[in-house]
Amino acid sequence: MVRRTKAEAEATRHSLLDAAEHLFQERGVSRTSLNDIATAAGTTRGAIYWHFKDKADLFNAMLERATLPLECGFPDQATPVEALEAPLEALRAGMRHVLHQIATDERVRRVFEVLTHQVEYNTEMAAVRERHLSMRQRYLALTEAILVEAAGRTGLRLPVPLSTASLGLHIVMDGLKHNWLLDPSAFDLKAVGEHTMNTYLRGLGFSLGGAPALRLQAPVHAMPT
Repeated sequence: MVRRTKAEAEATRHSLLDAAEHLFQERGVSRTSLNDIATAAGTTRGAIYWHFKDKADLFNAMLERATLPLECGFPDQATPVEALEAPLEALRAGMRHVLHQIATDERVRRVFEVLTHQVEYNTEMAAVRERHLSMRQRYLALTEAILVEAAGRTGLRLPVPLSTASLGLHIVMDGLKHNWLLDPSAFDLKAVGEHTMNTYLRGLGFSLGGAPALRLQAPVHAMPT
């Protein structure tokens, strides 16, 4: 029996992920079997189990492959938010990067479409739901940290609790991506996305070169609940 090289094994892994992306997009996750993916990739079902524990493990690997480039646009998690020269601009740059990747990178767009429209969080996909929730929680925590740092530096009093401000921005941007994926021809994701993001942040009181932010003598990060 010929032993496969590491490069060959990695190529097989990527071909399985490629096949999964397309089949999940076309049929939906629940209607795509591991055997379907193996056949489309020109390999065997055994090859899938060599690389992935189950469908959820394969899905999460597919998701990670597509989202890793997105994380490059945000501040390094190892870098304290306090060390950022312009934390709010770092957040805005990260969001612009995500919108650009979704709009221009076919793989990223395809995986986001699957994640948004083609996955059912049933028992089989419980691990995928946990991964999705973990991603959301990391994003919310980073956003909260940046908002509180930016507000503290300028003495800005947020008009809503910090957690609400962070969640609201996530909901606005997530809804924007969801609607664009339904019909990419409906509007320019990058242009409308940046305008929407800036409008939301100005609504919180941040100055982005437009309307002045509300300031107090002593910095208060958020109103009490």
